[in-house]
Amino acid sequence: MSKCEIAPISGFQSTNLNSKVDNFNRLSDRILRSLGYPFINVEIHRDQLYENISLATEYFSKFAGYTKEYLIFDSNLYKKDYGIKLDDLFTLQNSETYKEQKDLKTPNKDFTKEIDNSETVYTTTSSIPGSVFTSISSLSSALQNGISANNIFTGDFYQEIIKEVPTVSALFVPQVKNNFTRKGTVVSNGDNFINSFDYDLMDYRKVMAVTDFEEGSSTGINTLFTIEQTLAQQTYFSYAMGNYGFDLISWYTLKNWLETREKMLATKRSYSFDERTQLLRMYPQPNASSSNVRFYGVVSCYVERPIRDILKELWVYQYSLALTKMAVANIRGKYGSVTLFGGGSLNSSDLMTQGLAEKEKLEQQLMTGSAPGQGDADPPLFFVG
Repeated sequence: MSKCEIAPISGFQSTNLNSKVDNFNRLSDRILRSLGYPFINVEIHRDQLYENISLATEYFSKFAGYTKEYLIFDSNLYKKDYGIKLDDLFTLQNSETYKEQKDLKTPNKDFTKEIDNSETVYTTTSSIPGSVFTSISSLSSALQNGISANNIFTGDFYQEIIKEVPTVSALFVPQVKNNFTRKGTVVSNGDNFINSFDYDLMDYRKVMAVTDFEEGSSTGINTLFTIEQTLAQQTYFSYAMGNYGFDLISWYTLKNWLETREKMLATKRSYSFDERTQLLRMYPQPNASSSNVRFYGVVSCYVERPIRDILKELWVYQYSLALTKMAVANIRGKYGSVTLFGGGSLNSSDLMTQGLAEKEKLEQQLMTGSAPGQGDADPPLFFVG
């Protein structure tokens, strides 16, 4: 659409939580209009605008663009001397199918191929065992571990599968993405999206940090008669029957002693997480010996928001605008001595000063202050006064 055409009012009716900005083109239009376009020519290429928006989303997602999630951990999925990839764990809708899926080199993740308006992708409704593809040379290597539920496949690969095995076509459903592109230039109205998948990036959302791990237990009397449970009863009864016996100070002291005991005797697993490789490692390792008992746990972590949600953030617009002002100032500075019609000249220094000041202020707002991350950080949960 030409920017000289008058857009309907409905295209601008927007709120913080229901923003009209949900793709790169719409945000770049807003930036250009803030700089005076279409009445004033803005000397910048669309790719430069997209690059500025990308820088802003990367910056924002590092410090504030995340959600807190809880993942179910299964010790049987842990690979000895390797660990477990949390982005894989986060994407799975059914942990029982993970062992079939974890070593699969997914052929449907083709990052060079863009899903355009004419293509539909297909999702599996249930798992398909690898034995179905064993006798098919073109599919046996890629699908030797089978297909897990909720896997997403491009139309080309889906056609290849059903050509060789027509009976599995009933286990696939088309996703409503015929109006959706990776670039985000068209918004899909489909309801069948998986929350853990970022459809603009065509990849799964990544875990930024692991904050806690709580190991559960399903056997033994310790699930009911624990030291913590006994302390809680003592504290309750001391106040219920009068101010005597166990109190909160004793509770705090004993809890610190229990935590020290866990560390010294290695009764609680320690963990390390690498956000680049998405690998979570634990010590002592699950499955380190055949005598290890299977256990479950809960992993508390922060996960990046989908890029479409990040583009809605006001900070991303403001930072992209500041970078664009600096880019336009650099371009105009090359023609600073050129005299325009009417005797005017290109004034790049003021625009550069504005961009630098806004950029510095926005970075300070994001990274410093009483609430880094623009208040997205968790509030304090314990006060002493």
